Formats: sequence, structure tokens, C-alpha cells
Amino acid sequence: MAVSNNITACVTLMALICALPVIASGVWFASAQGEECARLARWPVAILGGLILLTALAGFVGAYWNRRRLLAFYLFAMAALIVLLIALLAFAFAVTRGSGAYPVLGRNYDEYRLDGFSMWLRGYVSDDPGRWEGIRSCLAVSDTCKKLARQASFVTADQFYQSNLTPLQSGCCKPPSVCGHVYVSPTVWTSPARPAADPDCGLWSNDPAQLCYECESCRAGLLAALRSQWHRANIALVVATVALVFLYLVGCSAYKNAQAEAIFRRYKW
Repeated sequence: MAVSNNITACVTLMALICALPVIASGVWFASAQGEECARLARWPVAILGGLILLTALAGFVGAYWNRRRLLAFYLFAMAALIVLLIALLAFAFAVTRGSGAYPVLGRNYDEYRLDGFSMWLRGYVSDDPGRWEGIRSCLAVSDTCKKLARQASFVTADQFYQSNLTPLQSGCCKPPSVCGHVYVSPTVWTSPARPAADPDCGLWSNDPAQLCYECESCRAGLLAALRSQWHRANIALVVATVALVFLYLVGCSAYKNAQAEAIFRRYKW
């Protein structure tokens, strides 16, 4: 096997390795979203990683056994997949730009508003009532608020206010602070004589199957949880994308050198 083919084989082998964190990110992202009962772009990252893995495998076979058609396919397909990966990253960064979180005086946790998120994310939880009904039903039977209700450490309101709630617990398991409800337990609150004008205040219920699952704060908490997951997954995807671009450029150079060597040997003979 020629030196250039050796280089190309090593490059495609490293591309195989770089595909693994992309697949792992997609699988983790899909499984993590299951806890939030959402199915926002669950598998595209994993599928894209799998395609990169298969393409790199084809490139390795082509380089190791000197199959030029496979190498040409590898270069063409890998370029298209890298462009798709970059486009997916750009889209993810664009739609997760706003956090929707805001601090509340005297609270250690944040609360969330829908208008702080991108229009695309807001549409995900607002445009299709049937989709949110499925998410709401899933949240009602999940452990998201049940775990909070079982917390024995929250004896007083101050202990609860100084806790670190997740976005879903903050948005779905209690009424917004602006409503002025009086703390009884993490999921039981007494309504004030004059509720605030916020629509979520009238939607709160002490019924464990209801709570604030229909509130906009719950939708915002869900989006905050999904946004946090996307940002963690994006770290691995950015590193893998930079490595794949570098390996692709080296692979192109090695492929050109292999072609030049083949032409030189043909004319020398």
C-alpha cells in the first residue's frame, strides 16, 4: 500500500473514531429528553453520526485496499455530512439563544417565561395543543413533581425557597412567585385572596394530576431543560465537527497525492 494510501487509511480511521461522540451525543440527547417527556429532534444527531461512521468505514476500506471509487465516494459523502452537521449546529445555536430565565428576589432558583425563548421553540410547545397534551399527561405521571413532594428537607417555606429546583420543577410543580400563593408543602399552596393578573395564577391546582402543567411557566421550564441539554450536547458536536473538517482536508490532500503517485507510476512504466 502506498504512503498516501497509508495516510488516507489513518485519516479515515480517525474519522471513524470522531463519529462515535456524535452518535453518543445523539443517543444521550434522545434518552435524556425522555425524562422531560419531549421529543424535540430526538434522533437526527445519532442518525447523522451513524452515517458519518458508515462513510468513514467505506473510506477506510477504499484506502486500505486501494479502491478509488470508494475513496471518491468517501470524500463526496463526508463533505455533505460535514455541511449537514455544521448546519445542525448553527440551527441549534440559533434556536437556543434565549434562556427565558429570570431571578426572583428571595429565591435560590430561577423562574421562566415563554417570551424569553426563540419563536421556533415557543411554537414547539404552543402551536400544537395535541403535542402539549401528550407532554402534560406524561409529566403528570412522571417523577418530576413526585420527587419534590417527597422531599423531607422542605419543612419551612424558607428552606424551599433556598433550594435548587430544576427548570421543570420550578415551572410545573409550583405556582409562579408573582401569584403570591402561600407555601404549605412543595406541591401544595394556598391561594391569596386577590390573585395576580398573571394567567398562570388561575391555572394552578393542588391536585397532583393538575398542578401547573397547563401553565405557560411549565412550557417555559420544559424549554429551559431542553435548551440546557442541547448546550451540553453541542460541546461534543463542535469538537467532533472541527476534528472532522481537519481530517477531511488531510484526506483530500492524501487522495490527491495518491492520484499523482498512480499517474507517475503509469508514465514511468
